[in-house]
Amino acid sequence: MTDSTVDLLRQKKKQILTTWMRLQLADEGLRDDLMPNDALRTQSDDLLTTLFSVLTDANLTQVNTPEFEPLIENLSGISVSRARQGYTPRETAVYIFSLKDALLETLQAEVTNDPQRLYLESLKISKFLDSLGIVTFETFLQSREDIILRQTDEMASILTPVVKVWDGILAMPIIGTLDSSRTMLVMENLLQEIVNTGSDIAILDISGVPMVDSMVAQHLIKTVNATRLMGAECIISGIRPEIAQTIVHLGIDLSNIVTKATMASALKHAFRVLRLEVKKIPSGTGLPSDPKFF
Repeated sequence: MTDSTVDLLRQKKKQILTTWMRLQLADEGLRDDLMPNDALRTQSDDLLTTLFSVLTDANLTQVNTPEFEPLIENLSGISVSRARQGYTPRETAVYIFSLKDALLETLQAEVTNDPQRLYLESLKISKFLDSLGIVTFETFLQSREDIILRQTDEMASILTPVVKVWDGILAMPIIGTLDSSRTMLVMENLLQEIVNTGSDIAILDISGVPMVDSMVAQHLIKTVNATRLMGAECIISGIRPEIAQTIVHLGIDLSNIVTKATMASALKHAFRVLRLEVKKIPSGTGLPSDPKFF
């Protein structure tokens, strides 16, 4: 039997892969809907090949050395892929720690006559795989955070649309809580659309905002002021009775801002400001081919 623990394990690569797959497939939380067993075996085989290509007895206790960059890159790629596929942190941890169990099981079967060597080498392997587990887990969590941040930005964009409801009139229905970062997004989207369309009036509808406190009110005032600096008038609609009471109770001054209870009321006000009139056609006269709005 060789004196090199790494050489011994390298010679047993096929056995280790078989044991590792058995341990993974035995896990009750394994979901083959995310990755077929054949793909899982290929991924595991590729990781083992990379591991044994860089691992030596000398660097077994030095996971931060440059020699392990290919291995860390491989593990990071697996972690990022699993985060995007929807794997849980537990499932990702089981993947790497079941490899540790497979290595220790193989080592125990091969080193039977030297308990002290078995203990020392098992300790080294455990610490080494624990370090790899930390790298894997950190990369996985960072990938999940990046995904969540991207989805949050995408959701914020979806929840702050700017709609052209009439020539010269824009409407932005706001859904959800307003915070500083979202207020900036609201301002940017609204001001850019004012520039793009040359609109004179913007309606901010807050009927979808669950609560208005002093901070939300200040955010709205800043948005109104920014809109005015662009030469457009801003109307706030969706002022429910409870919101009106809260604003009065907090002593927030919105007297210089046009507020309306509903989007329809705000749109009527905008028509008056722009000197527009929508006329109802009497019944029985038929629809004109080119309706006129005065």
